Amino acid sequence: MSSQEIGQMAHLMRRAGFSATRDELEEYVEKGYEAVVEELLHPGDPQNLPDDIIRRYHTEQSELRLSDGAAAYWMYRMITTKCPLEDKLALFWHGLFATAYSKLNQARALLNQIDMFRRHGMGNLSTLLVELSKDPAMIIWLDNNDNHKDAPNENFGRELLELFTLGIGNYTEQDVKECARAFTGWTLGNAEYMASRASRDSIWPYSRIAWYFQYRDYDHDDGEKTFLGETGKFGGEDIIEIIVRQEATARFICTRLFQFFAADEVDDAGEQVINSMIQSYWDSKHEIRSVLRTLFNSEYFKSDQARFARVKGPVELVVGAVRLAGSYTTPTQGIEQVARQAVYMGQGLLQPPSVEGWHEGIEWVDSGALVERVNFVAHEISNVNNPGVRRIIERLAGENGGVLSPEVLVDRCLDLLGPVLVSSSTRKSLVEYAARQGDLHLTGHETGDEAEQRVATMLGLATSTREFQLA
Repeated sequence: MSSQEIGQMAHLMRRAGFSATRDELEEYVEKGYEAVVEELLHPGDPQNLPDDIIRRYHTEQSELRLSDGAAAYWMYRMITTKCPLEDKLALFWHGLFATAYSKLNQARALLNQIDMFRRHGMGNLSTLLVELSKDPAMIIWLDNNDNHKDAPNENFGRELLELFTLGIGNYTEQDVKECARAFTGWTLGNAEYMASRASRDSIWPYSRIAWYFQYRDYDHDDGEKTFLGETGKFGGEDIIEIIVRQEATARFICTRLFQFFAADEVDDAGEQVINSMIQSYWDSKHEIRSVLRTLFNSEYFKSDQARFARVKGPVELVVGAVRLAGSYTTPTQGIEQVARQAVYMGQGLLQPPSVEGWHEGIEWVDSGALVERVNFVAHEISNVNNPGVRRIIERLAGENGGVLSPEVLVDRCLDLLGPVLVSSSTRKSLVEYAARQGDLHLTGHETGDEAEQRVATMLGLATSTREFQLA
């Protein structure tokens, strides 16, 4: 298989997943690019271990009511999943429909929301929005439990239009008021119990009842409403059906998907791809799966110019590094500290800073966050005891009789970590460093010996490059 095929597949897996090892990439290339796209778009069984087993090792997850344990629970799922796009898309929706632990004080409800994103994230947008509107975490987060027939609360209605679908400038204040009226009566059951127990209650035993959606007809305003130019006795589902039919919604959703999966900045060529995605949105009657298929199979996405065109988010970076290192393939103590690394870099799972989510792209990388990013990845990828690092060393030992020149050592490390395409000046600096000790001899190497440490050092330096911070 060609280096071009490997590079293209690595690009797909960085965007539609959380990176992939060289062994995985070679298996994917054998299947073919479009076949892998379809496999990603139709996830099967993620092959997760039962929670009972995981909690024997991840003791901080024994209750899943606090944010740190719940974040570690999801982080472990992303690291070990066999359905990477399913969780990558859940991460996208988590950022777009931002809901945080700080107000709920019950992390289990947030994990239930993430499960909902997994179930409906690739399906019909109207179904996803209805499920979101019924989601207990969202109802609490945006106060729809305080949205009553005789005292409407506009918080959810406003954010549904402004931040979730249409975008600023595509609705009026009257539309916000009418939207809020349509969602009166959409509230929670078991609210009193959870209000008194949520902060100190476990999810055990299994029979315990948490928040659940409840529609109260007596509290719903069933009067006539005029919303986005249409008039009727609209309820919440009717409002959502009107929203998904708007050109502004199609453009908003497709643009956000493009920026998350393709490029931080939209150029003229990117606009053409977004227009194709919008057409797929209409042709498929609002199916996200079809929109993503159009994006991933576009010539733009597969081109060299699309590679390394967006900054990896902290969670992407952490999960990708751990998957490459192979350090948490089974339940192992310490996963909570791994999840906390993303917090230090500016992205705490289940803790978006506001309803706007995170500011992404180049804003991920300030001086403090960059140090955290480089240090964590270099630590993971330069540990010769990690299974993924050992596989890289064994590959190198099997090439050229185990003797590698400084140039070959640099090029092969960059290749096996990505491939990572660095500038000529960066490559020159890496080669000059490697040349200080001459050729590398991996013949008869032993775990942790000087030869292996040279490989580990070069891997760590390679992950410290600017290019490794990009997807």
